Amino acid sequence: MSKSISSAIVIGGGISGPVTATALRRAGLDVTVFEAYPGPAYGIGSNLALAPNGVAALDIIGAGDAVRARAVPVSRSMMSVNGKRFELPGLRDVEPLRVIDRADLHETLHDTAVAAGVRFEYDKRLTEVEEHAGGVTAIFADGSSATADVLIGADGIRSTVRGLVDPKAPGPTYLRMLGFGAYTECPIDLEPETMTFAFGRRAYYLYWPMPDGRVSWGANLPSEQYYSLTQARSVSAEQWLRTLRETYAGEAPGAQLAEATTAAQLAVVGALHIMPPVPHWYRGRMVLTGDAIHAPSNTSGQGASMAIESGIELARCLRDIDDPARAFATYEALRRPRVEAVAARVAGMNKTKAAGPVARKAMQVMMPIMFKRMDPEKLVGGEQRFRIDWEQPVRPVPVSA
Repeated sequence: MSKSISSAIVIGGGISGPVTATALRRAGLDVTVFEAYPGPAYGIGSNLALAPNGVAALDIIGAGDAVRARAVPVSRSMMSVNGKRFELPGLRDVEPLRVIDRADLHETLHDTAVAAGVRFEYDKRLTEVEEHAGGVTAIFADGSSATADVLIGADGIRSTVRGLVDPKAPGPTYLRMLGFGAYTECPIDLEPETMTFAFGRRAYYLYWPMPDGRVSWGANLPSEQYYSLTQARSVSAEQWLRTLRETYAGEAPGAQLAEATTAAQLAVVGALHIMPPVPHWYRGRMVLTGDAIHAPSNTSGQGASMAIESGIELARCLRDIDDPARAFATYEALRRPRVEAVAARVAGMNKTKAAGPVARKAMQVMMPIMFKRMDPEKLVGGEQRFRIDWEQPVRPVPVSA
């Protein structure tokens, strides 16, 4: 490990922050994570999927088995279009998709990082950064500061660091959908380890059985009106449930799932976004990772997995390259083509979820034909079989002028 890069500040304690910090500790750096929330970000969101490549990346930092133990395996996928179900072709020789409650994932990644020697500080909202010879200083809203060799922005889709790296950087794009999730007791017969993607008459939803007999389901509610997380949660859960029940009325099992869900069970996720391509991933001693630069939407099934991979690849680059600019340029060269290919793959599917009545009817005719002809190896084989070789030294790329 080069002595010139021996410490790092990580901004953001969600998913990519703890993963990046743990990988940096394994690479030999001294690391502190600064989080704006008052404590570990447990209980945020509902659940998410980890693709085989994402779980394999977690093995590198020692978190893979802990996540497998808390996640639900999904070995089979079905599609439902207006109640007609058919099986989606899949990759049979890779480990199954893993669905995990976001709070469980946050807790596991936090505990793994702490065990590796990562420090966490809370109630630390970044306001500005000062770069100077040989280091970078983060200044927080409470007046405190911290200095290290590099600063990593793992602060999500509303990243503060992204604006500091490039004040002209694009922000997230609203997908005209609101997200909801719930675990509920609903007397419907479901196949184990099977997830169903349902395109109803008015809105998309998905569902799968839990090992304890409950059903987990998520709704993508079309909405021209934008709701931030705070705005969405200012609306009562009872009111959102009324809207969901009206939206999925007459759908099977959408109507049953909405009716069975109680206000206490409903998790309001708020507006769903994607990140458009970000022109600049780094500047000086600051660099971005995770959703701050690539958020391909929940449709991809790869959002969290891409964030995990990027954090680990960034740590490899800082381990092996004795210059921040060259390390960051190499990291971008390794990751940009992969994450942008995932975003391109799901761009069309994002539009189908928020389609209007006329487009939805046409889609419902074409989608079964399209998906039955789908070649899973061509579509997602490269994504899911990808593995990071932690032991392989990173070869630096030239830094562009």
